[in-house]
Amino acid sequence: MKPALLVIDVQQLLCSGQWACHDIDAVVDRINALAARARAAGLPVIVIQHEEPESPMAHGAPGWQLYSRLDAKPEDIRIRKTTPDSFLRTGLDARLKERGADSVVICGLQSEYCIDSTTRGALALGYPVTLASDAHSTIDNGVLKAAEISAHHNATLAGMSSFGPRVTLKPAAQIAFAP
Repeated sequence: MKPALLVIDVQQLLCSGQWACHDIDAVVDRINALAARARAAGLPVIVIQHEEPESPMAHGAPGWQLYSRLDAKPEDIRIRKTTPDSFLRTGLDARLKERGADSVVICGLQSEYCIDSTTRGALALGYPVTLASDAHSTIDNGVLKAAEISAHHNATLAGMSSFGPRVTLKPAAQIAFAP
C-alpha cells in the first residue's frame, strides 16, 4: 500500500483562543511527527484548509491561516475545502491518484465534523484509512467533553464495515511509513 497523509483543518481559529481544540499542542506535535515520517518516506503530505465566506474562516482571514505550530512545508500539497468532506468538490481524489496513493492516513480537526466526514468519504471512494487515534481533536459541545467525542468517533469509524475498505486505528507514534 502507498498511503498519503491528510492533515485536516489545523488552522488558527481551531487552535487558539476560545475555539482551541482539546490538547491542541500535543495533537499538533503528533501531527508534525507523522508528517515528518511521511515526507522522509517520500509520501505525499496533503494539508487541507476549511473556508467559509464572510466568517472568521474566510479564505485569507487570520482564522483561516495554518496554525503557527504546524510544520507545513512548501512541498506539501494544499487543498481548500468548503464542506466537512475533504473529497467533496476539491480534487483531492484526483491528487491522490496522480501520486499513486491507494490509502490514506488521517489526522487533524475536528473529530465529529471533518475527520468523520473525510474518513467516510475516503471509504466510499475505496481508500482504506488509518486514523491516527490520538492526532485528531475537537472542542466540548455542551453534552460531551472533547476527549469523549474523539474516542466515540474512533470507535464508530473503526467499527464500520459496509464500505468494504476499513478504518484501522493506531496511535500516531505507531504509524510507520515505508518508502
